[in-house]
Amino acid sequence: MNKLILIFSIMFTAFTLTACDIDEGGAEEFGESVDQTAEDIGNSIEDACEDVKEGVKSKDTDC
Repeated sequence: MNKLILIFSIMFTAFTLTACDIDEGGAEEFGESVDQTAEDIGNSIEDACEDVKEGVKSKDTDC
Protein backbone atom coordinates (compact mmCIF):
# COMPACT_ATOMS: atom_id res chain seq x y z
CA MET A 1 0.00 0.00 0.00
CA ASN A 2 2.90 2.34 0.73
CA LYS A 3 4.24 1.65 -2.74
CA LEU A 4 0.92 2.69 -4.26
CA ILE A 5 0.92 5.95 -2.27
CA LEU A 6 4.49 6.63 -3.39
CA ILE A 7 3.54 6.04 -7.03
CA PHE A 8 0.55 8.40 -6.73
CA SER A 9 2.77 11.05 -5.16
CA ILE A 10 5.40 10.77 -7.89
CA MET A 11 2.79 10.87 -10.65
CA PHE A 12 1.03 13.88 -9.10
CA THR A 13 4.36 15.72 -8.91
CA ALA A 14 5.18 14.77 -12.50
CA PHE A 15 1.75 15.94 -13.64
CA THR A 16 2.18 19.25 -11.84
CA LEU A 17 5.62 19.87 -13.33
CA THR A 18 4.52 18.75 -16.80
CA ALA A 19 1.50 21.03 -16.72
CA CYS A 20 3.73 24.00 -15.90
CA ASP A 21 6.43 23.23 -18.47
CA ILE A 22 5.03 24.61 -21.70
CA ASP A 23 7.94 26.07 -23.65
CA GLU A 24 6.31 26.43 -27.05
CA GLY A 25 2.86 27.36 -25.75
CA GLY A 26 -0.50 26.38 -27.07
CA ALA A 27 -3.40 24.37 -25.76
CA GLU A 28 -2.52 21.40 -27.96
CA GLU A 29 0.88 20.87 -26.35
CA PHE A 30 -0.64 21.25 -22.91
CA GLY A 31 -3.32 18.69 -23.78
CA GLU A 32 -0.73 16.25 -25.05
CA SER A 33 1.30 16.54 -21.87
CA VAL A 34 -1.82 15.98 -19.76
CA ASP A 35 -2.74 12.93 -21.86
CA GLN A 36 0.76 11.47 -21.53
CA THR A 37 0.81 12.05 -17.77
CA ALA A 38 -2.61 10.43 -17.38
CA GLU A 39 -1.43 7.42 -19.37
CA ASP A 40 1.71 7.15 -17.23
CA ILE A 41 -0.38 7.29 -14.06
CA GLY A 42 -2.68 4.55 -15.35
CA ASN A 43 0.28 2.35 -16.22
CA SER A 44 1.85 2.92 -12.81
CA ILE A 45 -1.39 2.03 -11.03
CA GLU A 46 -1.73 -1.13 -13.09
CA ASP A 47 1.89 -2.11 -12.35
CA ALA A 48 1.37 -1.52 -8.64
CA CYS A 49 -1.81 -3.60 -8.67
CA GLU A 50 0.00 -6.46 -10.41
CA ASP A 51 2.85 -6.23 -7.88
CA VAL A 52 0.39 -6.47 -5.01
CA LYS A 53 -1.33 -9.48 -6.56
CA GLU A 54 2.04 -11.17 -7.10
CA GLY A 55 2.97 -10.40 -3.50
CA VAL A 56 -0.08 -12.22 -2.16
CA LYS A 57 0.44 -15.01 -4.70
CA SER A 58 -2.88 -14.46 -6.43
CA LYS A 59 -3.66 -16.83 -9.30
CA ASP A 60 -4.97 -13.96 -11.44
CA THR A 61 -2.30 -11.24 -11.74
CA ASP A 62 -4.17 -9.11 -14.28
CA CYS A 63 -5.64 -5.83 -13.07
